[in-house]
Amino acid sequence: MPSSPNTPLPARAARAAVVLALTAAVATAVPAAQATPETFTAPLATTAPLAAKPYMGWTSWTMQSSKYPGLNPKGDYSYLTEANVLKQADAMAAKLKPYGYEYVNIDAGWWMDWSWTPQYDAYGRQKADPERFPSGMKAVADRIHSKGLKAGIYLPVGLEKAAYGDGTTPIWNAEGCTTADIVYDDLRTTNGWDSSYKIDFSDPCAQKYIDSQARMFADWGYDFLKLDGVGPGSFKSGDNYDNVADVAAWQKAIATAGRPIHLELSWSLDHGHVEDWKKYSNGWRIDTDVECYCNTLVSWESSVDDRWADAPAWTAHAGPGGWNDLDSLNVGNGEMDGLTKAERQSYATLWAIAKSPLYTGDDLTKLDSYGLSLLTNREVIAINQAGAPPAAPVTASDPQQVWAARNPDGTYTVALFNLADAPASVTANWSALGFTGKASVRDVWNRENLGIYRDKITQALPAHGSRLFTVTPHGSSLEWTGYEAEAGSLSGNASTADCSACSDGRKVGNLYGGGKLTIGDVVVRKAGTYQVRISYISGDARSALVSANGGGATSHTFASTGDWSTVNSVHVPVKLKAGANTITIDSGSDGYAPDIDRIDVQK
Repeated sequence: MPSSPNTPLPARAARAAVVLALTAAVATAVPAAQATPETFTAPLATTAPLAAKPYMGWTSWTMQSSKYPGLNPKGDYSYLTEANVLKQADAMAAKLKPYGYEYVNIDAGWWMDWSWTPQYDAYGRQKADPERFPSGMKAVADRIHSKGLKAGIYLPVGLEKAAYGDGTTPIWNAEGCTTADIVYDDLRTTNGWDSSYKIDFSDPCAQKYIDSQARMFADWGYDFLKLDGVGPGSFKSGDNYDNVADVAAWQKAIATAGRPIHLELSWSLDHGHVEDWKKYSNGWRIDTDVECYCNTLVSWESSVDDRWADAPAWTAHAGPGGWNDLDSLNVGNGEMDGLTKAERQSYATLWAIAKSPLYTGDDLTKLDSYGLSLLTNREVIAINQAGAPPAAPVTASDPQQVWAARNPDGTYTVALFNLADAPASVTANWSALGFTGKASVRDVWNRENLGIYRDKITQALPAHGSRLFTVTPHGSSLEWTGYEAEAGSLSGNASTADCSACSDGRKVGNLYGGGKLTIGDVVVRKAGTYQVRISYISGDARSALVSANGGGATSHTFASTGDWSTVNSVHVPVKLKAGANTITIDSGSDGYAPDIDRIDVQK
């Protein structure tokens, strides 16, 4: 039984306030300007594949959105100026370019004046505000390119309300088409803030409008587009907020624009449409804004820590051509970041192993030595940029977690996280990785070989702390004995159901309000604590009590698998006696447990 939707986070409300201000400004926007857009002949498209690796770079939004003293002297979001963008581009070229950082991404507001009133050209397309960007957007892209970097730009999805005008604004290179032709007659709104009219792609003029925007960006020389407020997702649902057709139109427009443009989708996108995001884009945000909209850039509680719970459902979908985007990585500025050193390292570790794009919103002119070391550790960057799949949790999503990925060369990337508010030890058991015996361990952050460890490695971690290792097995692969859930004993509400993704075509569900699953005759030769692998299905994060032989139960949290038809597996420690055992998975008297496919116990 799915639970109720998540409560919106403070960052969502803050971002919404920005666009509500935009919407208010729309009502008083001036008519479309008559000036023609800046143009030049775009270079021919290259054959290099887009998003072969997670992109690396910088975004303006983090500092635009912060209340940190001095960042936005002319009011909210005033940090965004040509001078500041170019200053960051210069700093990136000097400090980060040698490590693979290349995109300089201009976010929301480049077409807004200081009071957030939008500017448009004669064809309903966004036009640079002359005070923010006095040289124009092409000149800015040219300057970024002169540093050997790539330029990124931003748009909200849909036709902005002020761009509609009175419906008679012509569409560039589309004779007879006007803005009235490209939206629905009832002017229904769309995107995460309802700041745009929904585009009706049943009229060919609609594609022509998207083509005109893509061509404008290509002519200006932009290499990247962030399309924001996309749904389903961004905390909106329903037909109005289904922007799959918009994303498909953008992919089509970019293909004919004359320049490769990386298309990144934002924000907190619906997992139910992951195949659409993969089909039509190069990356997709899986969560709300990481920024805290407070007097620092981020804070641990204001959604940095949410990513450990939200990323697992998306892991299987990332790969060359399209990546799960965890949002900006703001670990370089020390006090301004709003995090402890331990938190900064954990933040960077998760982003790296999850194969998220590595783009920071920090002030690159003021990186502290520790932040620079985090952003430029070549071994960590290599993990992120390798073609291997992202890491995923191999333990339950409890305060102490282990994430891992098997690499093509047979090694494992292994991360230990202590997400608790107090110090704690975290153990990675080799059996949870699928082997037993000895393994060599390298500390990746410290670039140090730690030697040989048998069966496991345990580390004492500070609050919100982490370690990152490369583990090279020298032992042997494990064999497992599987026990199907539907063969167990059920009590309370628990019942069996068909499950096409499950190992034997069945699962046990309705584990709520005291529902229990007990699997008997689990035989092991030796007494000890075993890492029992539980394969489960859950459309949201749920907890369950796990016990053996009627003994004391331990509560474990199981991250969402994204929907009710996808199976994931994690390991939980269970103390077993020699011989036959029973293992019970219990929802608790007032809880909801995930559906269970099977359990596996090492022989």
